[in-house]
Amino acid sequence: MSRLLAVLFAALSLAACAPMMVQQAGQPPLGFQGPRFEADRVVSFDGARLGLTTWEAQGEPWAVIVGVHGMNDYANAFHLAAPWWAEQGVTTYAYDQRGFGRSPSRGIWADDEVLMEDLRTVTMLARARHPNALIVVAGESMGGAVAAKAFASDRPPPAHRLVLLAPAVWGWDSQPLPYKTALWFAANVTPSKVYTPPRWLTERITPTDNREELIRMGRDPLMVWGARSDTLYGLVKLMDDGAEAIGRASAPTLYLYGKNDQIIPAKATRRAVRQLKPADRTAYYAHGYHLLTRDLQGPAVWRDILAFIRDPQAPLPSGAPPIPGAPRPTGAVQRAAGL
Repeated sequence: MSRLLAVLFAALSLAACAPMMVQQAGQPPLGFQGPRFEADRVVSFDGARLGLTTWEAQGEPWAVIVGVHGMNDYANAFHLAAPWWAEQGVTTYAYDQRGFGRSPSRGIWADDEVLMEDLRTVTMLARARHPNALIVVAGESMGGAVAAKAFASDRPPPAHRLVLLAPAVWGWDSQPLPYKTALWFAANVTPSKVYTPPRWLTERITPTDNREELIRMGRDPLMVWGARSDTLYGLVKLMDDGAEAIGRASAPTLYLYGKNDQIIPAKATRRAVRQLKPADRTAYYAHGYHLLTRDLQGPAVWRDILAFIRDPQAPLPSGAPPIPGAPRPTGAVQRAAGL
């Protein structure tokens, strides 16, 4: 026992010498003219220049989607769905969250409050540019956790709809004890150590059944293929907060999940969807994986999202059933869907 205590004491002593690194909001430069969209960048609230990719509808769009990507990804997460949405009269603004893609300090985790303020800023800019359009936030995986937490805050993004694509809700309460214990020590003792998934794991776990997309992602230099210990710690904390925030958005919400998702466990998802309001919608795709808009059945998801944006109570074109454990839909939704 004394030896174990000595090891723990030594680890904690090292932790005091190895603080976790977290991006904070910066100081706007002199002459800062405020947030704005540029060609391939969005200037955020503090002057930080975040990567931006835009897929524009012809003419004035009737709806605008703000795309929030997942962990180690970037705005290109929406490159399959967004062109199709553009053909339907919907413009998509997808930005690179801090620490990812073309945005500052790639590989360094950003404070949750900063991530949420970036989302509020991009959504505000989209609404100001398109005052007559329906504004929609679509968050995938980690981006879904950021969106859920922001919409549950006292300053939700100024959007009319919230779409959560397999949101990251695998928080501390859902993590096995050995996992969270190991992560705590790694983040506090060796915060800068970068962990890359071993080959045996990547061969067994896949985020999508779209092999061509996996090859493209593997060759994309803007993707991140590893994570620091403190970044993983920040991600789990965010997932914990995101899970708690589910169901607290005042905007109509659509929560999507694939039966074959190997990234976010089904148990954590079922626990999260139980918190949704009866008026919120869910869809459970029998052939869906984690990257729902990029799966082989992705077009079905694209159409469902578009239908929900038009009318949150309308039946989804795919006919996908609700996620197991989600609240029974309200009477109006039941009648519309023929339930």
